[in-house]
Amino acid sequence: MTAYLTLASIALLLGLLVHGRWSAAVLFTVWAAGYHLTGLIDQKALLGSYTNPALITVILLLMVSLVLERSVLIERVTRRVLSGPESWASFKLMGLTTTLSAFMNNTAVVGILMGSIARQRLIPPSRLLIPLSYAAILGGVTTLVGTSTNLVVNAFALDHHLPAMGMFQMTWVGVPAALACIVVMLLTARWLPRHTPEAADASQPFFLEARLTAGSSLAGRSIEANGLRHLDGLFLLEVERNGRLITPVGPDEVLQPADGLLFTGEVTKLQALQHIGGLEVFGTRSDTLLNANLVEVVISGESELVNRTLKDVDFRTMFDAGVVAIRRGDRRLEGQLGRVPLKAGDSLLLAVGADFAGHRNIDRNFHVLGDTLQRPLLSARDSALALSSFALAIAASVTEAVNLLTSLMILLALFLSLRLLTLAELRRRFPFELLMVIGSALALARGVESSGAAELLAGWMRQLFDGTGVYGGLVGVYLLTVILTELVTNNAAAALAFPVGLATARAFGVDPTPFVLIVAYGASAGFLMPFGYQTHLMVMSPGRYSTLDFMKAGLPVSLVFGTVVLLLTPLVFPFHPG
Repeated sequence: MTAYLTLASIALLLGLLVHGRWSAAVLFTVWAAGYHLTGLIDQKALLGSYTNPALITVILLLMVSLVLERSVLIERVTRRVLSGPESWASFKLMGLTTTLSAFMNNTAVVGILMGSIARQRLIPPSRLLIPLSYAAILGGVTTLVGTSTNLVVNAFALDHHLPAMGMFQMTWVGVPAALACIVVMLLTARWLPRHTPEAADASQPFFLEARLTAGSSLAGRSIEANGLRHLDGLFLLEVERNGRLITPVGPDEVLQPADGLLFTGEVTKLQALQHIGGLEVFGTRSDTLLNANLVEVVISGESELVNRTLKDVDFRTMFDAGVVAIRRGDRRLEGQLGRVPLKAGDSLLLAVGADFAGHRNIDRNFHVLGDTLQRPLLSARDSALALSSFALAIAASVTEAVNLLTSLMILLALFLSLRLLTLAELRRRFPFELLMVIGSALALARGVESSGAAELLAGWMRQLFDGTGVYGGLVGVYLLTVILTELVTNNAAAALAFPVGLATARAFGVDPTPFVLIVAYGASAGFLMPFGYQTHLMVMSPGRYSTLDFMKAGLPVSLVFGTVVLLLTPLVFPFHPG
């Protein structure tokens, strides 16, 4: 009975994760606490999950990456990569991204290269950003440190007294899979949309909410009389009045005090409202707000704005900027924009003040597009020192001179002593939510196993693939993991699929290594949906992509990736090693 109740709780957790109202960190922490209160895991196991050595390694790797992502050498190489014919530039970009992502945080790599792609004008960004995001995934499955998901799976393995994953253990399957997928992306590049900046702004416009100010001269006059019907590049979608939406808006509609007006239009045309008095945009007078410098930013996955509304935050105080408009991929936003929960990957058009660039929380919350803001880069000397020190730390780990956790701790201390990194930046960029997700996920995995739920699922898996034997079970675990990573997130997918994979291996009486690795590969195989992987959300708005764009580009990549890893994994890591 306990096993069935645990499975029901996991199903509820999945549903809430898909719904997206609460963050993964909140849900996993609540579930871990619930499992402790119901006796599925004891206090020692719960606390031990948050101090797992592999989890600490993940945190240290992310902290070290804060220095590497500021390397001027990477910036210079990127500029050279984006030269030449489109297909050649795309190939070089994917090769560079895959190589960097094998050792650096994927989101950091995409954040660095995305800015360079947005700034260049030779190739439409929509032709490069999906390949960029996919290549970051592919690089991540080639080494242990390629993505936090691999380290999460390694943490689960250690937690279950299995051998630790080697630094290059995943390389034997990951590199062939990456090469095959890069070839596929080059062959199917014609399926990617070709959005010029001008066409993109027209096809996927921003949404702007304005409201009549107290005593506005617009009140009591019609839409036509106020000149709001034929604005250049802007269209009045709806009027919000006392909680009621009026749409479509006729030319004879008379405006009333405190009416809210929802406009849509091209980013270059939004300043047309500057000359219309009596309006405020998100609480600031339109003539003041729209007269400032406009900067487009993408909300990062670790931003404190995620799942909060503009009504909830004092945006002006936090960032010395006012929100002018919002864009979310190809989705239409309706109602009061100030009450729409913000999501990672949303594009905001900001009217920035003089102190915007100086705010220390910009890096954590946003990826800034265009040339308006440039993060201070390391000097060539410091860049070379940082990259060579990181390479030495990895080499020391590979040769087993010291373990990876120790080498990263030494490297972090070195960066702090050389002032390449500061304690203030560590506090500002510390991945607290990731710590809670992974630590809680480790606790959940223990609960799923102790309740018998994992063994129950493994039994079902064996019955389902009874005619195909252990290989069918491996395919089943991979498909389960891929479905989970498309629905939720990669780390959550690994957390939920690992107990099933391990129990399935034990049910068949085989070595668990291929099942452990197939969970790691499957948890990173989120090519179809833009919402399951953070780098997809990062490029969605800048590339002006729709969900269909990801599905068209991702389907052949997903099929080839799955075929390669399912063929090679049991060959390289046999079920019955000799």
